Amino acid sequence: MKTLLSLLLWCASTVLLNAQSAITGKITDEKGVPLQGVSITLKGTNKSTASDVNGFYSIQVPDEKATLVFSSVGFDVQEIKVKGKAVINVQLKASTNSLDEVVVVGYSTQKKMSVTGSVASALSGMVPGISVNNQGYSGTSQNEDFNREGYDNIKENEFQKVTDHPLSTFSIDVDAASYSNVRRLINEGRLPTPGAVRVEEMINYFSYNYPQPSNDKPFSITTESAQCPWNKDHQLVMIGLQGKKIDFDKLPPSNLVFLIDVSGSMQDENKLPLVKSSLNLLAEQLRPQDKIAIVVYAGNAGLVLPSTNDKYKIREAINALEAGGSTAGGAGIGLAYQTAQQNFMKNGNNRVVLCTDGDFNIGASSDDELENLIEQKRASGVYLTVLGFGTGNYQDAKMQKLADKGNGNHAYIDNINEAKKVLISEFGGTLFTIAKDVKLQVEFNPAKVKGYRLIGYENRMLAKEDFNNDKKDAGDMGSNHTVTALYEIIPANVANDEELATVDPLRYQSQKQKKQSASFSNELMFVKIRYKKPDEDSSKLMEVSVKDDSRVASNNMHFASAVAAFGMVLRNSEFKGGSNYKLVKSLATSSIESSSDACKKEFLELVKKAEHLKATAKAEEEEF
Repeated sequence: MKTLLSLLLWCASTVLLNAQSAITGKITDEKGVPLQGVSITLKGTNKSTASDVNGFYSIQVPDEKATLVFSSVGFDVQEIKVKGKAVINVQLKASTNSLDEVVVVGYSTQKKMSVTGSVASALSGMVPGISVNNQGYSGTSQNEDFNREGYDNIKENEFQKVTDHPLSTFSIDVDAASYSNVRRLINEGRLPTPGAVRVEEMINYFSYNYPQPSNDKPFSITTESAQCPWNKDHQLVMIGLQGKKIDFDKLPPSNLVFLIDVSGSMQDENKLPLVKSSLNLLAEQLRPQDKIAIVVYAGNAGLVLPSTNDKYKIREAINALEAGGSTAGGAGIGLAYQTAQQNFMKNGNNRVVLCTDGDFNIGASSDDELENLIEQKRASGVYLTVLGFGTGNYQDAKMQKLADKGNGNHAYIDNINEAKKVLISEFGGTLFTIAKDVKLQVEFNPAKVKGYRLIGYENRMLAKEDFNNDKKDAGDMGSNHTVTALYEIIPANVANDEELATVDPLRYQSQKQKKQSASFSNELMFVKIRYKKPDEDSSKLMEVSVKDDSRVASNNMHFASAVAAFGMVLRNSEFKGGSNYKLVKSLATSSIESSSDACKKEFLELVKKAEHLKATAKAEEEEF
């Protein structure tokens, strides 16, 4: 009898186990184009998944009575019953009733009244403590006949004479926003303004084959010297840092606050709709120990989703947001930090993720006010990630300042693939800090080096006294991040030094040189790096010397120099030397292997597009 009962129980459990079946399929639009990031939810539960870059998905369902809900920004929601099918392919139709979509406000919802001011009016009276005057749509559209994008003027680093300036000090920069923004401009058929081209960010957009640290240090240091490609009389020195890679399942728990700009300027498809698709991708990466809260701002700020790890609620809140109203950026930042502090995770990753075009136009909007606000909040232990979106009024300069002041990083999201790169592929580097306030100081050997120029990092330069000052803020490094810096060197034996500025000899200072130790005689330079652990306030020191052993450049240096030369060509830099599109293509081609990532292969195509745009512009000028 017991044997029979056991057999019956085994059969029953087997039936229940087998009842769980996998449904797979492909999701496309009406033209058959695969859709990435579509949310597939098992109706009535919080179980869900998302389609991959090719539109494919897979999800487990309990039985044939289950219903799947397919939703994505800009498309009508579809509900499909399983009914015993193992494969369900879905074609989503573009939404035609966008004016009737729902705005999420706290735990309440209301119909969107109009395209202008929807969130501003919805927040008024529905979120406790918030009163909003609807100020209407104040942003710009891609169709408007002017451009209000904001970029800083960059004064390029000049060559320095070693006898006058033996030390070069700067903060690291892991941001990569400049490259994806430049890519967007070129793909739109425009060459970028010089202020949009930050060469170090273009270089650091790409990954390099540096070794992982083999000790308890947060990063390894790699150096290399070779002949400078654009000036045969000069040398090029590369300094590469490789951040320690932390496995995803070993990363600390996350307390994330999405701070989303839902003002009128965010209505375009490459703004709020792209923000929603991007954050849906990030939400899919949540582990049970991770939590997300959502704060929005438009005219004023409101908490639309308290901190939770419920993926269904998170997606529901993200997908229901709509744009309207003017932009109170300062109020939103304040509420986001307050929310992060209320849910603070000790020994966790506490971070505000700001998604905006940067077009703050009411409230605390000046660079000074916003920088001061961010600096005050930085002491709370909450980090900041700034994600830029959109065209026409994108405020690059303001976004840079906010990220710099907030112990954070800055990325520009121009399409869903970039969102996947930043928020999925590089999840640890974007959101998890392994070292903060990372500073480099290089001392040059006058016996070997007459002059030098740091390529890029203009807005990261520090005074030499800042290197040992632990109160001085600097850049932060994330898990598996790489940082690359290039110095163009004028060797001591080069007769022509026209690039070097000269000053009259000093009257009162001794001109005698210190006698150099023989052990240093073959060194070009000495590199010192200071960094702090994320939870500490005292810095640690790492040091390495760079020998004068110039050799054939590695693929790392070839590619980094190709990107640097491209940046100098785009800027029409006075220091570009022999840099041109032909040189850039040659350097890139020689360093891109079959195993190289798609981003490096895409770079070569971008160079060709820029060359074509330049040639077309030149032909038009000559014809005119």
